[in-house]
Amino acid sequence: MAKDYLQDALQTFNDADWYGWKKEDSEGNKIPNDQRMTYANIEIIKEGATMPTEAEVNAKIEELKQAEVDKETKKASAKSKLEALGLTTEEIKEAFGI
Repeated sequence: MAKDYLQDALQTFNDADWYGWKKEDSEGNKIPNDQRMTYANIEIIKEGATMPTEAEVNAKIEELKQAEVDKETKKASAKSKLEALGLTTEEIKEAFGI
């Protein structure tokens, strides 16, 4: 299952549970479930919450993606260093889960 970066990003704005998804478009047509979870269909459901701009949301998505890349890069670097110290791949996996 693919990671839902949009929802992860949205949860960093305001407090938790501040948004929901529109069920109908501006003309009253039902939005299919597989098309609802987009920036255009966000609705504020918590009083006092403010809508981040699409640019802010996209920047947060990129930040989250980069954090995952950085984490994997650090894991690979740590594994290489441990192998250079003489640990086997099996020992590294057993001890550190990498």
